Amino acid sequence: MRSGMSAAAAPPARPTPPKLNPVRVPVPEESVEDRSQDFREIIHAYSKADAVLEAKRCIQCRRPWCVEACPISQDCREYIKLIAEEKFDDAAKVTLLDDPLATSLCKVCYRYCEESCVITKKGVPIAIRQLKRAALELGNSDLAYVPSKPKGQRVAVVGGGPAGIMAAWELGIRGYSVTVLEEADLPGGLMRTIPAYRMSDEDVRADLRRFRNLDIVWKTDTRVGKGLTPETLLQEGYQAVFVSVGTSTHRVLGIPGEDLPGVLPALSLLKAIHQGNYPTLGRRIVVVGGGDVAMDSVRSAVRLANGGHVRLVYRRGRDEMPADREEVHGAEEEHVEFLFLKAPVRVVGTDHVEGLVVQSMELGAPDAKGRRVPVPVPGSEETLPCDTVIVAVGQRADLEDFPAELDFRIAAGGWPEGKGPGYATAVPGVFAAGGKSVVYAMGTASEAIKAVDEYLCHLRGEAPGPRPDPFGEPIVHSLPAGYTAPIRE
Repeated sequence: MRSGMSAAAAPPARPTPPKLNPVRVPVPEESVEDRSQDFREIIHAYSKADAVLEAKRCIQCRRPWCVEACPISQDCREYIKLIAEEKFDDAAKVTLLDDPLATSLCKVCYRYCEESCVITKKGVPIAIRQLKRAALELGNSDLAYVPSKPKGQRVAVVGGGPAGIMAAWELGIRGYSVTVLEEADLPGGLMRTIPAYRMSDEDVRADLRRFRNLDIVWKTDTRVGKGLTPETLLQEGYQAVFVSVGTSTHRVLGIPGEDLPGVLPALSLLKAIHQGNYPTLGRRIVVVGGGDVAMDSVRSAVRLANGGHVRLVYRRGRDEMPADREEVHGAEEEHVEFLFLKAPVRVVGTDHVEGLVVQSMELGAPDAKGRRVPVPVPGSEETLPCDTVIVAVGQRADLEDFPAELDFRIAAGGWPEGKGPGYATAVPGVFAAGGKSVVYAMGTASEAIKAVDEYLCHLRGEAPGPRPDPFGEPIVHSLPAGYTAPIRE
């Protein structure tokens, strides 16, 4: 001790961080041989011992990079800490504080948090999504959200997908009366195209059971558009409307022969499969596309092909594929053949698909978004013999019956957004947002509902406040210590 410094004045000792362990505890999953035969769930939950062991790998960074990378600012650092301490009930509650679709997301989230985990620099990142599942399944997750004092204002949510569900939750815990209008027979939106080997409708139902005490009415089999527009909803007494219709309409290739029997739109195929209605496919299947829907389609095709040959055609290279790397790896393990730098030219056949003509591509100069543009190679056409072609080249929203006065901005992914601050549209009281994945859609919905709340607070002459605690505790939502700025793609 230096002269003149007393023991009482010495700075407190900093806790010693755990030694970095670069090796992930293996995640239990079905073997390739078994899982390729049917739609059984592939990934399974950690045991309690394995969850604790994996959680102890987390070095509890002072800056929570994982939280900053999460589109809904999920406090994963905290629930990992609680799992390491074997406090699974507390970990489950922390998980549900920010994430009303936790049961679904712990199976299908694309783990943006893991991409920012600092352990990636030395080894394999913490299995954050898998630890979320451990918290929910090993802790008490059968909880009910609690509404704040009723606000006496009604809000309509158009669309019951991830964005609509997040919006209903944000509004419900704030004390608003919410009506969700969903075209299908069950909420979930495009989550209901995800194959059962990843998640099921029961996962969505488990999440929605926690909404049971909120003032939310789910009106399914109800289409908004012609005859029932956001403006007519305002006229019926709703003080605000949030539009989150998603991208339910598939894009087409626009090539000759696309109308032949045997050419299938991916979304329609995946919806049928998700509901247990397995269509009969051929034994030589080609899927066109490189995104997440294409991966779901090609892996589903493996399970329906009865040992047949499944190929994927993508006009760019492997590194340019937007699909989740885990899904790509899974498809490769299941013996899917990938044909990169190939673009479809025409479908051939008489009364049914007999082949797909493709042309080789080269990557040229970058476009406005920085992606290199595929350029056809003259004289490189070849025919891929096949009896089924699945088209998975993107989606768009069905906005045919929505009034032009809303003046939507159509995002690159095809969903409508409001152009104003907080995703406000040109019609006062109407907001619109969406996202490229389940959790991104939830994140934009959360941002939009802050603006909706501000709008409604102004109508009743009150100042807006932060999100209340969803379980009725006398605390309000705040970002975790060390949080600086969001990390977004």
